[in-house]
Amino acid sequence: MFPERVLSGMRPTGLLHLGHYHGVLKNWVKLQTEYPCLFFVADWHALTTHYETPQIIEENVWDMVIDWLAAGIDPSQATLFIQSRVPEHAELHLLLSMSTPLGWLERVPTYKDQQEKLHDKDLATYGFLGYPLLQSADILIYRATQVPVGEDQVPHIELTREIARRFNNLYGKEPGFEEKALEAAKKLGSKRAKLYLDLRNRYQEQGEDTALEQAKAMLGDSQNLSLADRERLFGYLEGGRKLILAEPKAMLTEASRMPGLDGQKMSKSYQNTISLRETPENISLKIRKMPTDPQRVRRTDPGDPEKCPVWQLHEIYSDERQKNWVQEGCKSAGIGCLECKEPIIDAVVRELTPMRERAAYYSEDPSMVRNIIADGCERARELAQETMREVRESMGLDYS
Repeated sequence: MFPERVLSGMRPTGLLHLGHYHGVLKNWVKLQTEYPCLFFVADWHALTTHYETPQIIEENVWDMVIDWLAAGIDPSQATLFIQSRVPEHAELHLLLSMSTPLGWLERVPTYKDQQEKLHDKDLATYGFLGYPLLQSADILIYRATQVPVGEDQVPHIELTREIARRFNNLYGKEPGFEEKALEAAKKLGSKRAKLYLDLRNRYQEQGEDTALEQAKAMLGDSQNLSLADRERLFGYLEGGRKLILAEPKAMLTEASRMPGLDGQKMSKSYQNTISLRETPENISLKIRKMPTDPQRVRRTDPGDPEKCPVWQLHEIYSDERQKNWVQEGCKSAGIGCLECKEPIIDAVVRELTPMRERAAYYSEDPSMVRNIIADGCERARELAQETMREVRESMGLDYS
C-alpha cells in the first residue's frame, strides 16, 4: 500500500476567476489541511491544444500561480510545481506509451468531444491523442492515491488505474520475488512476520477480505521497512508481483457550477467572468449591468427570480433569510433589481478583498513566487526520481 497522497493540476490559462475558485481552488484549500497534496501547473498539457501559440504560456503560468496563492493555497502545506520542470513526467509518459493499447486512448470520452468543441484547431496530433496518457503519467509518477475530479473526469482515472495495473502485471515479475518478500517479512519481527503470512494465506486460500485489510494496515504501520520491501510485501499479499505504480482512486468533488454574469457557466470564452483580482469598482459595475428577468420592464412590474441570472448568485452567496427577501420582494415588485443586486456586490467584494490583497503582495515580489515554485519543483522531482528508479529497474533499464 502506498501512503495517502493527493495530486491535482490545472492548465495555465492566465488570470483565474470565481468559477475556478468555487469549482477547484476552494476544494484544494480544504484538501491541503487533510492530506499531503501536490498541485501542479500543467504547461505541457496547454501545448496539446495551443502548440501554435506557446508564447502566451509563460505569462499565464505565473499569473495562475499568484492566483493560487491568493486563493489560499499554502506552500508550507502543499507542494506547488510546474510540470515541465520535472522531466520525469515525460520519461514515464514515453515508457508507458510502449505498452498502452491505442484503443484505450481512442475510447476516452473527452477525445472526440474536445475535437468537436475545438473544431477550429488542428488536433490530429499525437500529443492530443496521447494527452490522457500524459495525464496518467502525471498521477503515477507521484504514486498519488487520490485525485480530486468531477464526474466527467472519472474515465481518465479509470484509464490511469488500468495503465498502472497493466504495468505492474508486465514488469512486477521480479526475479526471486518470493524469496525477497520472505526476507522482507523477517524485518517485521518474528511475531508480526508470522501474523503477516497467516493473513496472506487466509486471504489467498479463503478469500477473506478482512485478512487482506488487516495485513495492509499492519504493513502501513511498520516503520522499519524500506519502500522497496514494503511494496514487495504488499504485492506478495495479493499474488506474486511487486507493486511498482499505485492505482489511484477518483476523489469525486461536489459539482460546483459557478454562474457567469449572463447566467451561463462562468467562462472566459463567454466574457462573463469576475476575476479573483477584480476591484470593488469593477465588481459593482459588472453586477449592476447584469441582465435580469426580461418581464420586469418597469420597477413596478413583478418578476420571477427563477428567470433571473442574479438569483443564481443569491443561491451561492445568500442565506435563507436573504433568499426569502429576494423571492418575496421580486415577485411582489417590493424591491427593484438594483436593490436585489446590492447584497451580491457586497458578498463578492467581501470574498475577493483578501485574495486581491494577497495577489498584490505576491505580484510585487516575483522572486518570492519563483522561489516557492523552485522549492516545490525540487520536492516533486525527488518523489518522481524515486519512482523512476524503480520503473527503470523493473523494465531492465538500470544498466550502466
